[in-house]
This record gives sequence, C-alpha cells and structure tokens, in this order.
Amino acid sequence: MQHFLSLLDWPAEELRRLIDEAVFLKREYQTGGNRPALQGKSLGMVFQKPSLRTRVSFEMAMQHVGGYALYIGPQEIGLGKRESIADVARVLGGYVQGIMARVFDHEHVIQLAEWSPVSVINGLSDYNHPCQAMADVLTMQEEFGQLQGLNLTYIGDGNNVTRSLLFAAAKFGFRLTLCAPEGYRLDDESIQKAKAAGGVDVYRLVEDPTEAVRDADVIYTDTWTSMGQEEEAEKRRKVFPPYQVNYQLMTHAPKHAIVMHCLPAHRGEEITDPVADGPQSRLFPQAANRLHAQKSILVRLLGR
Repeated sequence: MQHFLSLLDWPAEELRRLIDEAVFLKREYQTGGNRPALQGKSLGMVFQKPSLRTRVSFEMAMQHVGGYALYIGPQEIGLGKRESIADVARVLGGYVQGIMARVFDHEHVIQLAEWSPVSVINGLSDYNHPCQAMADVLTMQEEFGQLQGLNLTYIGDGNNVTRSLLFAAAKFGFRLTLCAPEGYRLDDESIQKAKAAGGVDVYRLVEDPTEAVRDADVIYTDTWTSMGQEEEAEKRRKVFPPYQVNYQLMTHAPKHAIVMHCLPAHRGEEITDPVADGPQSRLFPQAANRLHAQKSILVRLLGR
C-alpha cells in the first residue's frame, strides 16, 4: 500500500511525474473540466485542526475528478482518545478508498498508515506538510519553467512547512536558504536526511535577512506562531520582528524574485500588506495550486 506522508518517502522521478500530472490536470480542468478518473471513489478527510485550504482543496479535487470527499471533524473521532488509531484506520478503510489526515502529532498519521487498508495522505502534521510543498513546487515550476538550481530563501520560523520545503529541495534540485533566529531553526536530523537525498548544497543557513535574500529566486515565509503554539505567541512576537518580509527587505532581493506564503498570513507580523498584495506576490496562485497538486496525488493513489 502506497501512502503520501513525506516527500522523502518517494523517489524524485515519481515526484516529478506527480508535478507533470498536476500541470496536465490543471490545464485539463481549465479547458473543459477533468475526466472522472475517480468516479465511484471516496476520500475520508480526518481533521484534528481546522483549515480553509486543506479542506476545500481536497474536497473540490475529489469532486473535479468524479469522486466524493467526506469531512470528519475532531468531535466524530478523537484519534487515540475516544477510539484507537488502529481501529479508526481499519474502520475507515472499509468505507472509503483513501484517507487524508490533518493532525497535530505526526505519529498519528504514521499509525493511520500502518493500520489502514487504503492509502493515507498527510494533510499536515507537526513534522511536515508534503501536500503544501508539492503546491509550492508546482508554483515555482510555473514561474521559472524549471526547478534545478533555484534558490528558495525561507525567512522566519523553521517549522513543518520549512522542513517540507527542505525535503522538496532535496528531491527537485533547488536549494533552501534558511534565515531564522537561533532556537527556531531546523533540526540537524532533518538537514542530514535532506543532504543525503539531495547533496550537501541543498541547505544553507544565513543569519542576516538582507544577505539571505540577495540571490533569492523565491522568498518564502510563514506565520511566527503555528497552531498548537499559542502559549508561545507573545514570546515569538518579540523574537521575530527582524525577520519580517517587508518592502525594505524586498529592495535587497533580485527584481525577478517572487514571494510565497502557505497561508493563513498574520499581516503586519511575518509579512506586510504591500508585499503580500504587491507585484512579486504569488500567494494566491500558490494557494490555488493546492487543488491541482493534490488532485495529482489523489488520482495516483486512489485511481489504481
């Protein structure tokens, strides 16, 4: 049984084929609609935390290719509390042809995959966010026509999205430059895994934001405080202001550089309105690409 839990689990060639298929499915949808490749197939969507993009993009993706998506909120299941994860996986697997789970603890999605008789897709965990990274790669591919040799500079908190971008860099041949305050950077284990998969040049740490963006093709940021970290919010607001993506920082970046953000954005914190809404912003094409990147994953896993 094949799952989609981390980009590191997939060979680079297969991930590139998924991006090619996403390009095809997007074009097909825009020129008359997608073929019903998943007609009669259902996706169970397990949510421990709320989301605009994850829920709507997966639900619409299934609808576009003829399938059906069922939303299951935390009240219905309570993974590992009301019912064991192993039992949830086996029960759900008897009803649907695929499971997407958006969870706090990455171990929960691993256990779902271990016990599920159907494919499991990681819709986000505290460890990584592979579906977001695939949408980001699709956006970069559309913008630059290639991925090899690009430099993505990430400014801010080294979180699950950052880790997924690092793994994407290892698989697709670009470099992740991280600019984050001490204590909020990526762990050595993730960096070493990425280097083993993509080479030693796949990752670079630059402490000064101005220097970090000088050779950036993509400037990426995310909220300073993710869901589940609310008790740290005040502390983080004191640490991260020097890492804001604003107009002044953008004056040091190449003119061709684009700005990305996985959303939701806390405008006025990690990113300012003039940048988020400016000519270099790709925030909303990037968000729209969640639909098409995930459609490719769904057709691959559920359509066999």
